[in-house]
Amino acid sequence: MEYVLTIIMCAFVEGKTQCMPPFTLNQTYKDGYTCMLDGYTKSYDKIVEIGREEVNKYNIYIKFGCSENISNKKST
Repeated sequence: MEYVLTIIMCAFVEGKTQCMPPFTLNQTYKDGYTCMLDGYTKSYDKIVEIGREEVNKYNIYIKFGCSENISNKKST
């Protein structure tokens, strides 16, 4: 079974949460564990890329999840 990683970036501004559309990476993972580890790594890298000032100004946070890759699954 393969897994895919979906990332959502959100900000909490003026009492409202605003999230960008979910982004699913083209990469697949052999299991949920590997996918989750990469989710944490990619989230960390993106927060560092955005920078302290912007993250604090807009209360930016990242959510992610791993799910079974159904794009290549055959229907029965």
